[in-house]
Amino acid sequence: MSDSDSLISQYVMPNYGRYDFWPERGQGARVWDRDGREYLDFAGGVAVCPLGHCHPEVVQAISQQAATLIHVSNWYNIRQQGELAKMLVEDVLGIPGKCFFSNSGAEANEGLIKLARKFGVARPKADGSPRYEIITCTGSFHGRTFATMTATAQEKIHGGFGPLVPGFKYVTFNDVAELKAAVNENTIAILLEPVQGESGVNPVTPEFLRVAAQLRDQHDLLLLLDEVQCGLGRTGELAGWRSIVPGDEILPDAISWAKSIGSGYPLGSFWARDRAVGDAAGTRLCNLLSAGTHGTTYGGSPLACATGMATLNVILRDNLAAHAKTMGAFIASEALAWKLPALSEVRAFGFMIGFELNTPLIEANEAFKASGKLPSIWVAKLLMDAGLLVVPAGPKVIRWLAPMNTTEAEAREGLGIMQSVLSGLG
Repeated sequence: MSDSDSLISQYVMPNYGRYDFWPERGQGARVWDRDGREYLDFAGGVAVCPLGHCHPEVVQAISQQAATLIHVSNWYNIRQQGELAKMLVEDVLGIPGKCFFSNSGAEANEGLIKLARKFGVARPKADGSPRYEIITCTGSFHGRTFATMTATAQEKIHGGFGPLVPGFKYVTFNDVAELKAAVNENTIAILLEPVQGESGVNPVTPEFLRVAAQLRDQHDLLLLLDEVQCGLGRTGELAGWRSIVPGDEILPDAISWAKSIGSGYPLGSFWARDRAVGDAAGTRLCNLLSAGTHGTTYGGSPLACATGMATLNVILRDNLAAHAKTMGAFIASEALAWKLPALSEVRAFGFMIGFELNTPLIEANEAFKASGKLPSIWVAKLLMDAGLLVVPAGPKVIRWLAPMNTTEAEAREGLGIMQSVLSGLG
């Protein structure tokens, strides 16, 4: 055992099922391990590196800001917050509203939950008591804090942590009838991911999203979209839900972001629309979380926001959302043309791509039987050994979350590795 192995096993909690892989350096779509071996990185820190590793403009922004002012308290006005918020409101969404800055996606989703609860006080039931219940979907993933893990409708996330936070109701993803039946006098919001990542790159159907918006209007609810993984251009649209229903037919009330927003620097955000709450005071939704109702120590620091602005500037300037859409369609077309027995389906939304495995075929493999792992994790390890980093999603899907500026040559290289590995499975 090396010194590094010993340090991890002795001093770091064992809450991650880690691969025996030790990255040391990254540049663009590539990383090198501690032995100097090169890998094509289509995992991207789980959708966190939209420009690949160490993009020069991001590195420059971090260096300049770190030499100027790293952190001040949110008791003070931070210019960079206003500049980054303007980019998100005007350039990403084009819908009036305001932003709050956090450190992670879980915190951004906590903000959505608190906003909904506050809305439920401002718009109570007929008897004056607050509405509080939020509807979420099976297969979702919203975070690891107590509220967000409860919002996540997956038992494997809940196990061993009860009692969970009250106030959440689960419906089957894309089951319109079940969604309609779930709304009652306590309901205050519907929270969903336009494209579910952790469960296998599964999109919301246009009908389900439209019905969610209709129920919002009919029952005075909030429509909350978790775009932590699918937002900011990854799906081929700057706003992830517009990959499902284009244009402004759907107007969400609030959206959470993280991952791609900071190129690996801890940064999250949520936006609330500038719409009337409907209370006697004439409050706007984007002002509902007033002074003292929500906050964070580190969120929205000058350094974090400078990093976010540099990242978004490249995404916007280089039209990387459109590039992601084109490349995603190309990759899916190439992979489907293989007609490999080990590959059942390909779902591509820009550079959010799910390769669904033929699990019965893989489960018949003797090497797999001896591994004791899920098919997706086992195949991801085979791909790693072949030089391609990917992300398992559920038991049977391999995710590509490549940089949004991945070239066609790099995509072809990844496809070649993938084809070779899957071909060897039968």
